[in-house]
Amino acid sequence: MQTAVEQRVLVVNAGSTSLKLSVVSEDGSSDPVGSIADVAHDVDAVAHRVVHGGSRFREPVVVDDAIERELRALAELAPLHNGPAIAAMDDARRLLPAVPHVAVFDTAFHATLPAEAWAYAVPRRWREEWGIRRYGFHGLSVQWAAEQVAEPRLVVCHLGGGCSVTAVRDGRSVDTTMGYSPLDGVPMATRSGSIDPEIPLHLLRAQLLRLEELEHALEHESGLLGLSGVSGSVEELQGSDDPLSRLALAVFSHRVAGAVAAMAASLGGLDALVFTAGIGENSAPVRADVCGRLGFLGVELDPDRNESARPDAEIAAQGAPARVVVLRAREDVVAARAARARLAI
Repeated sequence: MQTAVEQRVLVVNAGSTSLKLSVVSEDGSSDPVGSIADVAHDVDAVAHRVVHGGSRFREPVVVDDAIERELRALAELAPLHNGPAIAAMDDARRLLPAVPHVAVFDTAFHATLPAEAWAYAVPRRWREEWGIRRYGFHGLSVQWAAEQVAEPRLVVCHLGGGCSVTAVRDGRSVDTTMGYSPLDGVPMATRSGSIDPEIPLHLLRAQLLRLEELEHALEHESGLLGLSGVSGSVEELQGSDDPLSRLALAVFSHRVAGAVAAMAASLGGLDALVFTAGIGENSAPVRADVCGRLGFLGVELDPDRNESARPDAEIAAQGAPARVVVLRAREDVVAARAARARLAI
């Protein structure tokens, strides 16, 4: 009897701060690789994480030249993400021309957002003709969290180089902080998050900044870096006694906690809170500060469990009404699984 050959998928994850490559087996185990060329003869398909699929892409799609051209047209909606993803896609298709390539979209998980959550209060034409709406991001990460922490009313804090907070009811996204682009929501490492729209209008109207300078400042010079003036790294800021570093961390925790409360309002309560991605998984002080502001939602940490937590771990105090979980982000597993389903392998 012939033994079935295991299908291995290379996952190309071009994020805002890094390029991660891993080979994911059918059992969900993954091995990091240094370059695409290292696995040229050892994979059966390639899954590409693409952050912004716009209104066009809500399901995984097999990549060809026409699809790649459509994806290029979306690059300006997520300049820190889609551009690097397409560049990596080019490299992978050139180095691995004999295997299928599948684009998997972060926005797809948020296709379940109700109209009250995705609609902006802007002219109707903007929404209907120009696609101005809330899309939501970090969908692969949030989907993994929803599968691992299967509670009816779940809030997922994906806190890394980019940060978002999402409300998940019975496994479906119902509200999220990121909007039309990954610039919206809570402050991030170098991105501003939500600000009064009059601010950029004023800066442009008064000719204090050109459009390109404004975009660069909001994407690369704001967030924790803009608040502290020295760094967008939580780890570095936590090691500093500078008042502006303290302010940056306080603003971050304040805004994340406020976002969790807003998501809980969308859910009608809170059964579990997940922290994932680089900051969420590794910063016990951030978790403690955020959770310390959420006691009214039944969130209470066990300080010792929080301090020693390594993903995956439960860190809520014994008997607390809401679970709190530190979870390792596994976007690669979700992307590989989606590619296999699309290709039926």
